[in-house]
Amino acid sequence: MKSYKIALMPGDGIGPELTEATLKVLEAVQHKSGIDLEMVKVEGGDACLKKRGAALPQDTIDAIKASNACLKGPVGDTAADVIVRLRMIFDLYANIRPIKTYPNVPSMVPELDFIIVRENTEDLYKGIEYEMDKDTVVALRVITRKGSERIARYAFETAQNRKKMLKVTAIHKANVLKKTCGLFLQSCRDIAKLYPKITLDEMIVDNAAMQLIKRPTGFDVIVTTNMFGDILSDEASILVGGLGMAPGANIGENSALFEPVHGSAPKYAGKQVANPSSMILASKMMLEWLGQKHSDPQCTKAAGDIEAAFIKTLKANVLTQDLGGKTKTSEFGEAIAKRISD
Repeated sequence: MKSYKIALMPGDGIGPELTEATLKVLEAVQHKSGIDLEMVKVEGGDACLKKRGAALPQDTIDAIKASNACLKGPVGDTAADVIVRLRMIFDLYANIRPIKTYPNVPSMVPELDFIIVRENTEDLYKGIEYEMDKDTVVALRVITRKGSERIARYAFETAQNRKKMLKVTAIHKANVLKKTCGLFLQSCRDIAKLYPKITLDEMIVDNAAMQLIKRPTGFDVIVTTNMFGDILSDEASILVGGLGMAPGANIGENSALFEPVHGSAPKYAGKQVANPSSMILASKMMLEWLGQKHSDPQCTKAAGDIEAAFIKTLKANVLTQDLGGKTKTSEFGEAIAKRISD
């Protein structure tokens, strides 16, 4: 039996409650599947800044570096100082956001299933800004061939492994941003030549924002730049029940971090009304990645067990407040854990 060390950052606001519910699920799946997850709690976020003077202390970075993966709850105002910095430190270049409908969840489109693959380390999120004078601020948009080609390759590999439409949609604004988006789009075209069985579709970002609402079933794998991906993935989450149903992965060559994509919602903290689905599904993605990275079928099976129990729980009409039910955060985790154990 393989053992994995997981750096666990509960985060701020509703984060600790989501973490508690997710740990119930992970404990149940460990007993059933025989995997061994050593959870190492680390600090980061607003509360950490107030307590220790740093939103992301060096010992947290060191603990993540010594772990097989990181599972992180939402953080508050210091999100950029935590997650954006971690993406840069560990070169977590691929941000993966699945958009998928589940039973009994209020959704705009039934049976929707596509993935947004977002470049995660470049673009305006480099944070290179300066004042030209007191009335003018400039931000630099950084797009490289290396960054564009590797995220395009990740998207084509994802489409190939999904074996659904075998289509990648590259979303850009090359009609206006001729240099930056032009380089990104050309990189996608170059990588597409290596995957002749996969169709490359090209779409300008404003049209893509409309098509996500108008014809979302036409997407299989979306690949795009950092800021466009951030905006479009939040828009797409509304199709499948909102941000409470939206997990995300930040993946590099040797490291990976998994998290809900939403914020810490401090006004709901301590009320046990938050939907932990986003973090529970993020933990499923973590197990899938561990299974693939370490050729471990037990992790892959454990991920499948979580999703199967998650679906059974929703079919039993066990729903949190945002989904139209009255189930508390911790109770939702317990309900999934019970179905894993049964």
